Amino acid sequence: MVFTDDTEIALASMVALVNSADEPDELTDLAALDAFAATYRWSGRRDHTRRELDDVRALRPRLRQFWNLDEDGVVELVNELLREYRALPQLIRHDEFGYHVHATPLDAPFADRMGVEAAMSMSDVVRAGELSRLRVCGMSDCDSVLVDLSKNRSKRYCDLNCSNRASVTAYRVRRRTVERSERGSTQSVGTPT
Repeated sequence: MVFTDDTEIALASMVALVNSADEPDELTDLAALDAFAATYRWSGRRDHTRRELDDVRALRPRLRQFWNLDEDGVVELVNELLREYRALPQLIRHDEFGYHVHATPLDAPFADRMGVEAAMSMSDVVRAGELSRLRVCGMSDCDSVLVDLSKNRSKRYCDLNCSNRASVTAYRVRRRTVERSERGSTQSVGTPT
């Protein structure tokens, strides 16, 4: 494990939130937001309103900036989010989770809690000197983001789909190279010297 469980969960949630803005947009209605909240086990207040959905959607481009900024820029954005949402870190225990840090009350608006969780998880990434784990997918036609939590820092693709497409592309390139080489060998064998 690279980070604590709560940090890794917050990072995964942030990545999914940022990537939900890719085409086709995955957060277009309240049902999609409910499913997102359930998938990432968000606790606390939910208003189930269009405004809540709009506030969460508006957070996505701000969080996407983490992948485009240098360390000082990341720190500035972390501090901006913490100030804006009036973060007040405290230890909380709920559900089956042991004590972990929440920096907003459970009754704070959902988008505020998401922004603070993202900022808190990014503060852990910065403090650990691990910003290089933030990456954009290695597939040339994909702009999705990822956080590489592998021990050997080898994750290059945002999901299995892009990983499989990259493997197929690499196989086809290797196959074409072999075919060209074989054609060249055949031609050189039949040519007089």
